[in-house]
Amino acid sequence: MNELVQLAHRVLPGGHFGNMASDIALVRGEGGHVWDSEGREYIDYLLGSGPMFIGHAHPEVTAAVLAQIPLGTTFFANNPAGIELAAAIVDAMPCAEQLRFLASGTEADMYAMRVVRAFRRREKILKFEGGYHGMSDHALMSLAPRRPGNFPHPIPDSAGIPARVQDEVLVAPFNDADAAVALIEAHHDELAGVILEPFQRLIPPVPGFLQAIRDVTARLGIPLIFDEVVCGFRFGYSGAQGHYGVTPDLCTLGKIIGGGFPLAALCGRADIMAHFDRAKVGEEGFLMQVGTLSGNPVAAVAGLATLAVLRRPGAYDDVFARGRRMMAGLTEALRRHGVTGQVVGEPVLFDVVYAAGEIRNHRDTLRADGAVQAAVNRHLRAGGIMKGDSKYYLSTAHTDADVDRTLSLFDEALGAL
Repeated sequence: MNELVQLAHRVLPGGHFGNMASDIALVRGEGGHVWDSEGREYIDYLLGSGPMFIGHAHPEVTAAVLAQIPLGTTFFANNPAGIELAAAIVDAMPCAEQLRFLASGTEADMYAMRVVRAFRRREKILKFEGGYHGMSDHALMSLAPRRPGNFPHPIPDSAGIPARVQDEVLVAPFNDADAAVALIEAHHDELAGVILEPFQRLIPPVPGFLQAIRDVTARLGIPLIFDEVVCGFRFGYSGAQGHYGVTPDLCTLGKIIGGGFPLAALCGRADIMAHFDRAKVGEEGFLMQVGTLSGNPVAAVAGLATLAVLRRPGAYDDVFARGRRMMAGLTEALRRHGVTGQVVGEPVLFDVVYAAGEIRNHRDTLRADGAVQAAVNRHLRAGGIMKGDSKYYLSTAHTDADVDRTLSLFDEALGAL
C-alpha cells in the first residue's frame, strides 16, 4: 500500500471519496486514457462516471477554462457564459422552455421532485425500482434492494432516512407498462409527479414503454420527469428524449453539460418552472432555490465548449460505431468461451451482465453472477482497463486501438475464469 493510499485510509472513511475503491488514485487524464499515482496507464471507460464524453483535457475545453479563470471563478450572479449555456440547452432539449442551474445531479433531481409537488399541490412521487436519482431521501428508495418488496411499497437504500419518507414514494416495475400504468391510474389523485431514467442504469426501455408512461401521465395531468443526468447529450444532442422520441415535461441534466466541472440543470415546461419565479406564482407557490455555485462561469464555459464540439456534423457517428463494434466483440467472446452472459445497454453505455434470460429490469439483474463479473473486472484492471463495477462509458476520444485492446483483454479474462 503506497503512502497516498495510506493517507487516504487515515483521513477518509473507508479510505475513499465514496465513489471508487481505495486502492487507486488517478493523477492525469488525456483523451480516452488516465494515469494513476504509480504511473500506470489505463484505457478509461470510467470517464469520471460519465462527464468526460469528449475525453479528458480536451484542448477546446481547456482553452475556454484557462481564458475564464483570470476573469473570475465564481460570482453568485448571472454571467454571460451561464446564460449562453442555458440558451444552448433549451435549444437542444425537446422538453426545455426554461432552465435552472444547480451543482449536482442529486440537487437537480431533488428540485425536480420538489417543483412538481409545488405545481400539483400533492406530495407523492412515483419512481421505478432500480432507478437512480441521486442521494436525496426520496431518491434513495428502492434504488438497489437486494430483497425487493411488493409494488408499490418502497424499500430504503440507506440508513438515516426518516421512516415517513416511505409514505411519500410509490415504486413501479421498469419496462412493465401495464403494471406501471395501472399504478399511476390507481394513485393519480395523490401523485405530484413520475420520475424515471429513460435508460435505467444499463437497461434500455422496451418498445412502447416510455410512450405508455408519457400517455398516461399526459392524460391525467401528472408531470413526467426524465432523469437525463447520464444520458443527456450522450445518446445524441437532444438526449434520450430525442433518441427514443418521447418528450417529458421536465428533465434533469448533469455530467456532460459541465465539461468535467460541477454543474447540473433542471429544465422543462415554463408553467412548471414558473414556481421558481415569485412574481409569477406568488408566495404560496414560490419554490426557493439558491446555490452558491449554480451557473458557475468556469463550469459554464467548459459546458459551452463541450456542446460546441458535440454540435458538429457527425460528432456522434464514430463513438456509436465503436460502441457497436465493442458490444458485438464482447458478445462473440462470451459465445466462444461458453460463458453465460449478455451485453446490455446502448453503444455509448453498456456492460456485460453474467446471467441467462432477458434483462428488462432491476430484479432481472439480481440473477447475475457477481463473482464472475468481479473476476473479469480484476483482470481488465490488471491489464490496463479502468471501468466501474458495471459500466463501460465510451467517449468520442476512444480509438479503434482502444477497442481492440479491450476486446483482447476481455478474451483473456474469460479464458482465465
